[in-house]
Amino acid sequence: MSAKPTLGSSSMVMSGSAERVVFVHDGPGDEAWFTGGTIARLRGDDAEVVVLFGARAPGDDGDSTAGASSEVRAALSALGVSDWRFLPVAADPAAAVVAVLDEVRATAIVIGARSELLQAAAADAARVSRVPVFVSRGVTEAIGQRIVAIDVSDHLEQKLAALSAYSDRWTVDGRVVSAIRPGAPAGTVTGTETYLRDTPPPAAPADRSAASAAPAPQPAADPADAPQQVSPAPAGPVATGALRALASLVAFAAGVVFGVLGTVAHQATVSVGSVTLPAGLVLATLAASALLIGLRLVLDDRVVVLACTIGLVGSIFLLSLKSTGGSVLVPAGLAGTLWTALPTLVASLVLAWPRLPQRSTRPGRGA
Repeated sequence: MSAKPTLGSSSMVMSGSAERVVFVHDGPGDEAWFTGGTIARLRGDDAEVVVLFGARAPGDDGDSTAGASSEVRAALSALGVSDWRFLPVAADPAAAVVAVLDEVRATAIVIGARSELLQAAAADAARVSRVPVFVSRGVTEAIGQRIVAIDVSDHLEQKLAALSAYSDRWTVDGRVVSAIRPGAPAGTVTGTETYLRDTPPPAAPADRSAASAAPAPQPAADPADAPQQVSPAPAGPVATGALRALASLVAFAAGVVFGVLGTVAHQATVSVGSVTLPAGLVLATLAASALLIGLRLVLDDRVVVLACTIGLVGSIFLLSLKSTGGSVLVPAGLAGTLWTALPTLVASLVLAWPRLPQRSTRPGRGA
């Protein structure tokens, strides 16, 4: 996003008259509060905007806008909108939205509705018509999600004028909007409107022709009746620390075992003709290296690898010392020197290499 954010490179870019955006709201007034600045900005760029209401304003009747109240007309006029519609009362809402999207050849749909029924209908329509979806959400409503911010600071006056037109819902004092009706949104109008981006999956060709026959979305069931899904509790610091300690203890023991066995075997040789090969040293070094590298790759925990290193190198060091009887398991010589140095070098490299970033796979997009 730039300093003046836009809504993507292929739809709702606010860069000219090629955009055709349909806004879906529960009823008159919501378009001004939730998306008024965005609508005004689009219209300022000569984009085509259609506002679609799911319910009518008090006192309005019929399915056309001929009887729309003066408040609705004044508000939409302030935003520069000349095309607004109401969903037919008896029609399937999803099919009705599809009809509008197809009629205007929409490049995007903005869902400002808070009604679950209308949200589902608009989302289904977007899937059938295969247009990008932008869901109006405040920053506090989308915590942890990536939002798209629209700079509407140049169109605040239009948004405030539209809000002022609904004199039975709000009073406007500067940028402070106070609610008259109980439950109506209120607060200070800012220069940013935010959205969640959702690109619906491509619909099968038959979906478009069958959209009109699709059953209307059913209201969501009471949340109290839905089965509760309990997420497993994350492991706490005590459990995590205990697992790491146990893994470190096992790694230390494995390091000791590999160190002892390697020390015993590193002097073994194999004669091939007149050539003597240090098979014991090679196998012992490979085994110790495989242990250290495997632990780092599988567990990706330097603490566990360090514990294994201490066990491995420590056992080699202790066994290289002279016993009370004067015997040594690591006699002076090239093989003994290499066996003392190589595991230490490998351990240093394994502990020092950086943690590689995990590769993420993105789901493919439909055409």
